[in-house]
Amino acid sequence: MGISQYIKEIGRGPRGSKPLTREQAADLFGQLLDGNVTDLEIGAFCLAMRIKGETPEEMCGFLDAAHSRMALFPASDRPVIVLPSYNGARKLPVLTPLLALLLAREGLPVLLHGMRTEARRTLASDVLLALGVPALTAPEKIANGSVAHIETGYLHAALARLLKVREVVGLRNAGHSIVKLMNPCAGPAVVVTSYTHPEYYDMLQATFGALHMTALLSRGLEGEVATDPRRTPRYDAFVAGVHQLLQEQQPGTAADVPGLPTEIDIDTTARYTQDVLDGRLPVPPALAQQVEHILHLAAQTPPHAP
Repeated sequence: MGISQYIKEIGRGPRGSKPLTREQAADLFGQLLDGNVTDLEIGAFCLAMRIKGETPEEMCGFLDAAHSRMALFPASDRPVIVLPSYNGARKLPVLTPLLALLLAREGLPVLLHGMRTEARRTLASDVLLALGVPALTAPEKIANGSVAHIETGYLHAALARLLKVREVVGLRNAGHSIVKLMNPCAGPAVVVTSYTHPEYYDMLQATFGALHMTALLSRGLEGEVATDPRRTPRYDAFVAGVHQLLQEQQPGTAADVPGLPTEIDIDTTARYTQDVLDGRLPVPPALAQQVEHILHLAAQTPPHAP
């Protein structure tokens, strides 16, 4: 049938466009993922949604379509901590691998999923490989106290293709929001996610509530979910969709983070990560605090939760 009727609704500009219902959004995005649309329609969708912006209803529909089609990780013995990683390092070292390994050290199963969406950035997956953590090519049960990482294309090839549209048009699209919110696990999970622009906060809060998700939300560092080691952000938690304010944002910026390197390359970041894990350098207090918040959420997520 194609998605032209939906593009007519969302593509009339910021004032003339109309939001889609959750069911319409699920149908539209399902057709994208099933390969039933042309490249021209994909480009039109990406640009139209970029201009209009996603509503909570639309985001729920997009996620409904993605969750029903992607390859899922089997349930683990404890709630899986899901860390989306799609931005990498630009100015500061990428600390998402350190966050993942600190959580695993607490006995939790951790899943990092992502792919390169911008050139010339150091990816979390690259650092994990340098630390001897192999990448998966298919979902499998994640053991307690271990970290798994997988490229988005192995969860759903068409979803990865949608993210690659950025390489052509130079702009992020709705797919970049979807991958940071999705839960690729068949069992209980805590999705750790972040936002850069404040206007996304209300949409994210409404989406987590409508989907009854368990998640931790805070301002990110260069698009990554690991917190900025120099600051203490606001933390919002959602347990089966019910909101909790865990911590208000604290003013100020630390002048120095002991041992944090100025270089952002793979080897330097891997050495810093290993030095922290081995105790040669301290865990940045802001990161230790984020770990505590995630442990708090995991403890509230029973193993039999949907």
